[in-house]
Amino acid sequence: MDVIDLMPDVAADRYEISFRMAGQRSEVACVITREALETQFWLPGDADQVRMLKAFSDGRRRIIAVAERRVRLRSGKPVRLTTGDFEIRR
Repeated sequence: MDVIDLMPDVAADRYEISFRMAGQRSEVACVITREALETQFWLPGDADQVRMLKAFSDGRRRIIAVAERRVRLRSGKPVRLTTGDFEIRR
């Protein structure tokens, strides 16, 4: 799967970033929460939209990997990534 949006979009309330992924047969809407960016990608609590997009860009490979796993589990349904999606489970 690949991210197909040229630029992910920050929500007006700055609580999440949306992006779309494309597979062989479908496109899936995805979002990552601000909380996940803060706890997993070192986004400062007072960060503006530009800094949010920078954190997304810096963590892009990991974000996409987690999103791909969730897309496969949810059969093409929209995906919302939260802090729990990035935690290591033993």
